[in-house]
Amino acid sequence: MAVSIAPQQITGLILAGGRGSRMGHVDKGLQAFRGKPLAAHALERLSPQVRRLAINANRHENDYAALGAVFHAPVWLDLLSDFPGPLAGLHSGLTHCATDYLAAVPCDSPLLPADLVARLAEELELHNAEAALAVTGGHEQRQRHPVFCLLKKTLLPSLTQFLQDDGRKMERWFACIRTAEAHFDDETAFSNVNTLQELYALESTGKIDKLESE
Repeated sequence: MAVSIAPQQITGLILAGGRGSRMGHVDKGLQAFRGKPLAAHALERLSPQVRRLAINANRHENDYAALGAVFHAPVWLDLLSDFPGPLAGLHSGLTHCATDYLAAVPCDSPLLPADLVARLAEELELHNAEAALAVTGGHEQRQRHPVFCLLKKTLLPSLTQFLQDDGRKMERWFACIRTAEAHFDDETAFSNVNTLQELYALESTGKIDKLESE
């Protein structure tokens, strides 16, 4: 199927606005992985897939601005207070983006697929959906990854209302809209880092060497 959603229609957003509570409240996106911050890996991998980039952050804005400067990526703060979670990052992204679509990825997944956005766009178009998200595994091992998603800009009113009603769970919001899924075989590509131990374990694998050579 030919995908009619071109990269020029998509803004890419790095979600780096969390508290990092499971990592001792450090800023996850700024933690070093293979010699550079986790968020830098996400920026590099997402950049070829979209028209422009932005970073959602609520701390260390100057550090993220410096990372984003290479990609002309501004830093967009949450428009809601008290770190309400990744939906607040999506809300800020949908509010600020000037394109028809927003593709979001977390800052702590440095191995994200090089064809992530294209495959999400294909499924969104195929199913006439409002959003598409990544899925890995099958049967009992099947796992949805809602922070890896592609959204239509027109979802902003729906998300705004959901947040105003104190909604915080991504899966609950996705259940309220037309959502498609893109299945990926490589679960490691969606590895995310929640603790320093997980960061060290991920860094010790050779998987990134294979992905970066593709």
